[in-house]
Amino acid sequence: MSEVSNATKIQELIYELRVSDACLNNLIVTKPGTPMNKLRDILRDNRISGVPVVDSGKLVGIISIEDFINWLYDGHLTCSVGDRMSRKVSTLYSDEPLISAIQHFDENGFGRFPVINRKSRDLIGIITKSDIIECLLHKLEIDYHEEEIHRYRASHVFEDLLGDRTSISFSSAVEVRNFEKAGCVSSRIKKTFSRLGIHPQIIRRAAIASYEAEMNLVIYAIDGEITVIVDPQLIKITVKDSGPGIENVDRAMQSGYSTAPDWVRELGFGAGIGLANIKNCSDSMKIVSEPGKGTIINLEFNWNL
Repeated sequence: MSEVSNATKIQELIYELRVSDACLNNLIVTKPGTPMNKLRDILRDNRISGVPVVDSGKLVGIISIEDFINWLYDGHLTCSVGDRMSRKVSTLYSDEPLISAIQHFDENGFGRFPVINRKSRDLIGIITKSDIIECLLHKLEIDYHEEEIHRYRASHVFEDLLGDRTSISFSSAVEVRNFEKAGCVSSRIKKTFSRLGIHPQIIRRAAIASYEAEMNLVIYAIDGEITVIVDPQLIKITVKDSGPGIENVDRAMQSGYSTAPDWVRELGFGAGIGLANIKNCSDSMKIVSEPGKGTIINLEFNWNL
């Protein structure tokens, strides 16, 4: 039996929400051809310390107040924003989970990230730590009232089913390598649990665990499926895939461990807490993995009607 982590509402939300839910869309931008002597007015009038540089809708750089100050020290040379801007810009994709943005802020120490569309590469917004906090507080305010008035009706569902032992089961296939739909199965599981009237604390733990497991399928598996069985005492979630398997389960269970390749990390995924987080969120976790063939993860969540 693992030491179960009590998932908070905020922990649940940072997995559920996307960067697009929190980013600021009403952007102040400039063009590469803007003269540097015009930049001061843009920064001062809008009370900002930096501005994205956009050409035909595409992000081409960032110009900051530091760049402007350096330009002043260099003697007010006649040049454009494009000559002084930083061309190497760290960005976030709009469809990344909010937890990915939080990890990027923590790892890089930046104050803001431009947000771009994964397909078109167009700049659609910018996100700061304050934007994330404001988004979470707003969502908490909405969800709090819903949970307070929530009438737990799961007992009535099982009372209506006749039999010595009753359970409800459902399963969903996970679309591997489809990062735009990553998390969709976990979202459906969460909604189903909510409709069954399962306690929000159980839903939070199960949602986080299933999301982490689903991401593993999306990143590593050849194909995969998540199956859920709910009975009056226990929730069972089975995550099964065909894929490379896990070479060293004990090592993979270490917090922060990840074997995600660089191309996956560049897409904004693969930097999660992984199997250790799944274990912390569940009451029981068992892994059977065969290298070169695949992995089966069995999770259990205790609850009583």
